[in-house]
Amino acid sequence: MAWSGRPASELSVDGVVGGELGPDDIRISPETLRHQADVARAHANPQLAANFERAAELTAFDESDILALYELLRPGRSTGDQLRAKADELEAREAPICAAFVREAAAVYERTGLTA
Repeated sequence: MAWSGRPASELSVDGVVGGELGPDDIRISPETLRHQADVARAHANPQLAANFERAAELTAFDESDILALYELLRPGRSTGDQLRAKADELEAREAPICAAFVREAAAVYERTGLTA
């Protein structure tokens, strides 16, 4: 299902090219991503499931917020304190799985010398 609520059966390249579908029609919904996480977990792929779960949380964020997060997570770009502050922000914005991921990154980056 698309972010707009349109079922996948109504989505097509022709619809996008023809202007009948807008950005929210081709944007994936958090429910679809969570379903994909369930499928991945059922097929013994917990890493892929975790990726889908983080992606589901990130659907509530603006593209600029997501790009800033990726930049922050690049090795050598942030201090551990900056990463933990971002994790607190993610937690406050109801993205606890992403927050845990960033906290884990902070710990690993500090342990391995990848912080700024």
